[in-house]
Amino acid sequence: MTTSPHCARIQSSFSAYLDGAVSGHKMHEIAQHLEACGECTGEFAALRSMQQSLAALGPAKAPADLGMKLRLAISHEFVRRQSSRLDSLSLKWENSIRPLLVQVSAGFAGSVVLLGGIMLLLGMMAAPEPVMANDGALGGMTAPHYLYSAVTPGVIITNQDSVIIVEAYVNEQGRVYDYNIVAGQVDPNVRTQIVDQLLLSVFQPASVFGAPVRGRVFMTFSGISVRA
Repeated sequence: MTTSPHCARIQSSFSAYLDGAVSGHKMHEIAQHLEACGECTGEFAALRSMQQSLAALGPAKAPADLGMKLRLAISHEFVRRQSSRLDSLSLKWENSIRPLLVQVSAGFAGSVVLLGGIMLLLGMMAAPEPVMANDGALGGMTAPHYLYSAVTPGVIITNQDSVIIVEAYVNEQGRVYDYNIVAGQVDPNVRTQIVDQLLLSVFQPASVFGAPVRGRVFMTFSGISVRA
């Protein structure tokens, strides 16, 4: 059965009508048409039923480890871009800068030899007094250090009592961006609990000569079995 142009125009407004996004005059026109047209009434009832079914599903819940996965994805993308940038700089060095420096170095070496010959002929007798360096330590390297957590750290609920050792990777802002369970029970429930605690933990980042850098730290969690 072919839909009339008028019915097609009415049906194209069903979605806006259900959302209350039509004018009062348009709403009245659609309501009158539905009272007189069985075909459009059936189409409207099917659309309204589908909308109610979708609304009953509710909003989709984000995975518990979504924050960690997003940080991992951002971290991997950052590393990939840094690698591409380093490859580009290396290519420019090999093709342009390095040959130029070789030429400059050769010319400079010739100048040094010529200058040395002139100074020898002049018979320089005075030598400058040696300068004694008294530089202090330039600095050191430190590992990440746990500061605090937004929640009180607790035990990890597991199937059996155990100790869980986690290798956590900490960025320059003192937040965990990746982790690896190196010992202890490993299952989705344990990972979810560990991620919840790692995401809310704040560390003093690692440093090299006083500048914050990425680092890693080993953390120990107590796995407690709760049996009914």
